[in-house]
Amino acid sequence: MPEPDLQLAASAIEAGSTVVRGATKKLAEAGSIDVDQVLAYDLAHAAAALETARSMIDYGAKGDVEAKLTCVFVADVLADLAAKIWGREALWNVQGDPLASSLSFVTTWRDPGLLADLAYEDGPRHLDQDFELVQDTFRRFTDEQISPKAEHIHRSNGDIPEELIEGLAEMGLFGLSIPEEYGGFAGGGESDYYGMIIATEELSRGSLGAAGSLITRPEILARAIEAGGTEDQKQTWLPKLAAGEIMNAVAVTEPDFGSDVAGIKVMATPTEGGWLLNGVKTWCTFAARADVLMVLARTSPDRSLGHKGLSIFIVPKERGDGHGFELSQDEGGKMEGRPIDTIGYRGMHSYELALDNWFVPADNLIGGAAGEGRGFYYQMAGFENGRLQTAARAIGLMQAAYEAAKAYAEDRKVFGVAIADYQLTRAKLTRMAAIIQAGRQFAYSVGRMMAKGEGQMEASMVKAYLCKAAEWVTREAMQIHGGMGYAEEYDVSRYFVDARVLSIFEGADETLCLKVIARSMVRNIDEVS
Repeated sequence: MPEPDLQLAASAIEAGSTVVRGATKKLAEAGSIDVDQVLAYDLAHAAAALETARSMIDYGAKGDVEAKLTCVFVADVLADLAAKIWGREALWNVQGDPLASSLSFVTTWRDPGLLADLAYEDGPRHLDQDFELVQDTFRRFTDEQISPKAEHIHRSNGDIPEELIEGLAEMGLFGLSIPEEYGGFAGGGESDYYGMIIATEELSRGSLGAAGSLITRPEILARAIEAGGTEDQKQTWLPKLAAGEIMNAVAVTEPDFGSDVAGIKVMATPTEGGWLLNGVKTWCTFAARADVLMVLARTSPDRSLGHKGLSIFIVPKERGDGHGFELSQDEGGKMEGRPIDTIGYRGMHSYELALDNWFVPADNLIGGAAGEGRGFYYQMAGFENGRLQTAARAIGLMQAAYEAAKAYAEDRKVFGVAIADYQLTRAKLTRMAAIIQAGRQFAYSVGRMMAKGEGQMEASMVKAYLCKAAEWVTREAMQIHGGMGYAEEYDVSRYFVDARVLSIFEGADETLCLKVIARSMVRNIDEVS
């Protein structure tokens, strides 16, 4: 086993970053990202992977195992970048082999024998005592309350049991990101983000659909209210969200408009005492159980305004049946929720919502009169945090799959040998461990940035990289299980289908890469050239 060299790892990252900067400059000169969408997409993922690797350098300095996992991960990132470039050198604006200086490092740390020798070395998380308590608390609840129920919820497409929601509310889950003055636990620093990331990971380790996503929607609504709400709205809604007294859903996507929200059609028209909502929303997750909806609607009839004509409403509703519901108001409004069956992510349930003259009080327009036309910006304040939270969900799901794969590999014998003793299995487990730990460290890093009001692009990066990585980790964990991985008898089949949704919701992978990450890289190219 060679001695890990973090200086060489850092040099390899810089070599990759130089390639990315050169390709970004070429993309900028093209004048439009849409001219080279394939390059822009690959470039965004390469940049996200390199930033993930960069976040591992400090972690690697904390011990021998940590350093080895860092070198393994950096070598994998460089190899993946080289594969993107090979045969497309002109497209990437490179000549020869721009990563030649890192070849020896990559060769050493991608050696199959080395990877096999590192199997079952996960690396500690290095959390301080307070956050170890957060981890232990939510892990215990997950093991005792969530995991035993998760498979039944998935197979029966059942509802999340109320005792889980009530238990997590008592533990303060829903107040982690809400300021103390409004009944939450957030003090405005890094600890707010660390707590959210750690709790989300542990809950997602038990179930993505029945627990890991419960904080996402309250997080998005709370951030939107904090960004643009009036003081009365903050005093009214934030304490209820923090206590879990109300649960909410987010209604943004429409049948013809997903990530491109500027074109949405749901209209809010003024009426006496408030607004009337009309139109159809889709992929509204948790809508039946929710007590309120966060609805993005068009308040200006001038469609040429695009996203500047949108506003956000807090829309109260009664709880509906998890398998479809119809609600009505005394004012004559109607709301119908049609469930959308999905291959995974069950428990939350997603719906197509039809709104027919649904009345919303004037006080429920976020920001009041000053909030008209500001809905897109308030929404983004919530979605940026939602992307970091989704990355934490991916980490928890990968951790569950990794733990399942390790346990099965030790118990299962093939041709008289435990699967865990085969080089191929061991190399896979090492790569899984490196990816999970790197993702975890990048999530912590992004949390520190966001606590300072920074890291908006990095939040998209960590989401893009980890959600795609989760597909590979859960796939390989399933493969290690062989035929039993394809059977619902083992939880790993659930992890696999759940992972598939991560690159779709909270900002589709292609949209994040093309419209957010690549566009930001091009816009900021002069600062990094």
